Amino acid sequence: MKTMRYVYWQEEEMWMGHLEEYPDYMTQGETLEELQENLKDIYEDLASGFIPHVRHVAELQFA
Repeated sequence: MKTMRYVYWQEEEMWMGHLEEYPDYMTQGETLEELQENLKDIYEDLASGFIPHVRHVAELQFA
């Protein structure tokens, strides 16, 4: 099982969020559980190549 961090917040009565590694792809849900399911769906689309030209976040070390 893979674990991925996500960022979320509440706006009015909706929960908004995105996967930390993919900040360009936001989703929402009426409950936190629905938001989490929608984030899983987005990840599956991103990982399968269904969504083209995916931007990634990475870290770079400098000496």
